[in-house]
Amino acid sequence: MNQHRTRRRTRWFIAAAAAIVVLGTTSVVIMTQVASGSPSATPPPKPVATAEVVKTDLSEEQDVDGQLGYGKENPVAGRKNGTITALPSTGDTIGRGKPVYHVDAKPVPLFYGNLPFYRDLSDGVDKGPDVKELEENLQALGFGGFGAPDEKFTAATAAAVKRWQKSLGLEQTGTFGQGDVVLAPGEIRVASVSAQLGGPAAGDVLKYSGTGRVVEVKLDVAKQSLAARGAKVNVVVNGRTSTGTVAEVGRAAENGKDAQGQDDGKPKIVVRVTLDDPGVAGSLDTAPATVRFTKSVHKGVFTVPVGALLALAEGGYAVEVDENGQRRLIGVKTGSFSGGKVEVSGDGLREGMRVVVTS
Repeated sequence: MNQHRTRRRTRWFIAAAAAIVVLGTTSVVIMTQVASGSPSATPPPKPVATAEVVKTDLSEEQDVDGQLGYGKENPVAGRKNGTITALPSTGDTIGRGKPVYHVDAKPVPLFYGNLPFYRDLSDGVDKGPDVKELEENLQALGFGGFGAPDEKFTAATAAAVKRWQKSLGLEQTGTFGQGDVVLAPGEIRVASVSAQLGGPAAGDVLKYSGTGRVVEVKLDVAKQSLAARGAKVNVVVNGRTSTGTVAEVGRAAENGKDAQGQDDGKPKIVVRVTLDDPGVAGSLDTAPATVRFTKSVHKGVFTVPVGALLALAEGGYAVEVDENGQRRLIGVKTGSFSGGKVEVSGDGLREGMRVVVTS
């Protein structure tokens, strides 16, 4: 009876395991060493995909859900006595000098500025910044003749007001009434109309927003350091990715509701982001969006694709280095995850090495 000696060979079996990272779910590999009694020859290794160990700056990021729209809505209250005889439609865009609504068949146009007109203006009134604001608008509409806009209301200013009033079909008094115009920082878009034709002019008329689309997110107060005015962010709208700029960071905390209006018990601040490329939103007026804020930047670190990580059965991680077809493991410590990359460090790890990747 022949004696058969069985050679014990060590083989590696690989099982997939899920690992959740900052920007999604990907896969790592668990390495387990077992004994095999098979006498068959080990087949030649199959070609594998590899990636280079890169030394670079890695940004750690945070995604926050938001909503594409036109931003903050501002109310317009009528300041003239009379009857509403014409109103705009929701979605209308109105520029400087154009009528916002009509009272007693006379237009109430739009002026640009930030200081509310708080008094009637006529020749002889005290100097003030409201006079300069009036002259700036008159000059922009082609009714100058008073020199450079300043804070003094002169006879030349009154003459310009009369010419402007004539162009609108108004009585040419040379006096500017504080309720004669609607004031906004720039061109407006009508968000909603609350007044009714035939209703009193002294009351709520409409709400307006800016004309540029913005993405608004409600950020946890605990994370407000993520948003700085003027900072660049990535924005995803309708499946398309572009860059944006943080235009406004709220200073007052609101009730803890997320972008879908669900109460999560965490105080929020409103952050508004303008799109660097408005075309990314297409023709949409509103849509779900995601803003990606940068939490921190790790400079000059080694990075590999997340799919290069091997989760060892005894704990910790390794990468499998491929050097001209010869493979060996290097134990690594992981750092930040971002964009499918992971920060790694370990003895013997060098820039330019090729590591095996599984995904």
